[in-house]
Amino acid sequence: MLAGASLEEMQLLEKKDARIIDTTCPWVSKVWNAVDTHRKKDMTTVLHGKFKHEEAIATASMAEDYIMVLNLEEANYVINYLLNGGDKVEFMEKFKYATSEGFDPDTMLLRIGIANQTTMYKEETKAIAKMFERAMLKKVGPEKVNDHFMALDTICDATQERQDAVSDLLKDASVDMFLVVGGWDSSNTAHLLELVEHSGRIGYHIARGDNIKEDGSIEHRLMDGSIATTKDFLKGVKTMGLTSGASTPDKFMESAVERVFMLKALDADLAAAE
Repeated sequence: MLAGASLEEMQLLEKKDARIIDTTCPWVSKVWNAVDTHRKKDMTTVLHGKFKHEEAIATASMAEDYIMVLNLEEANYVINYLLNGGDKVEFMEKFKYATSEGFDPDTMLLRIGIANQTTMYKEETKAIAKMFERAMLKKVGPEKVNDHFMALDTICDATQERQDAVSDLLKDASVDMFLVVGGWDSSNTAHLLELVEHSGRIGYHIARGDNIKEDGSIEHRLMDGSIATTKDFLKGVKTMGLTSGASTPDKFMESAVERVFMLKALDADLAAAE
């Protein structure tokens, strides 16, 4: 059983008497436990995540009622409806792929619990939780808020550590370029590149070492998901920041570092020859 296996898929496998080996990440299990708590307390789960992501799909399958919000902007939209009402048709159209069957924003936002896709930004999830908590305080008052709102810390430790480390590196002006190693379909790895780009710094997201080519070019994933090639990516780089996705094998990191050193050695040889 993987993080991407929905409740329906697991039930189907059980009916077929399939042998199931549970390899679910403990942090994903923690999120599922939080969602189960929401269900038992008749709360709607507000899930910070991407509705197309396999983990978010699996988590949503564990919930009774849910709505997924991708970012602060979508969270603000939901909160505005919670506090002030609005166009229900517009609301449902906006979240048509991100709500449970039969979702009704007029009744299902009155008691909410916060959960998250474990690879989302830690700080953004915290901010979204605080926003909903403040909104619920306005809606029901401080004496009732605990009956209407719940938030548990379910951000993966490995994801947190990497995000914190990149944030610290970004404070160092001597770092000329950032190299992010991890699968091109890895959400938590892509978020690391987002941190770099949002700060206005240069970064490249590669899947493995062989994306760094012998001619000095690099094949890398852009934030929109497309793949690009940049020539002479190490030109002028004296200090490089290095990070990786939470599940990136060490050998991929080692291969990337080896290729960087190889290119630097070649440049030094050529400069000496001249």
